[in-house]
Amino acid sequence: MSARGDVPPELLAMVRAACAVLPEVHEEDAWVGVRWRIRTRTFAHVLTIDDGRPPAYARASGTDGPAVVLTFRAGGDELTALRSGAAPFFAPPWRPDEVGMFLDGRTDPREVAELVTESYCLLAPKRLAAEVVRPPD
Repeated sequence: MSARGDVPPELLAMVRAACAVLPEVHEEDAWVGVRWRIRTRTFAHVLTIDDGRPPAYARASGTDGPAVVLTFRAGGDELTALRSGAAPFFAPPWRPDEVGMFLDGRTDPREVAELVTESYCLLAPKRLAAEVVRPPD
């Protein structure tokens, strides 16, 4: 893993698959890691923390790594529950509606799909959010 936030291919593929089915999404390299956007709004960002870098993510997640984290947006009761600090979730301090999640080989791809879909729907224009087919429970 590198200090630039390279994500293991299998974890990147899991997040990519969850995001790729959403309307008008584009993927791009972020300042570190990879992010997915609807227009100019980032709804999912995945990166690797390694050797305490990037420092803001290391502090927010409470680890110097190596660890892979996904950040996304949430709202309502789900936001409160996810930001409560129970593993694998954590509460980044930079946005009150943002949640962080540790990813590893045991992460359920269906949970990732549900979380990034909800994040997308919070940030997407209403017309696009209405087109989204929710992942099955």
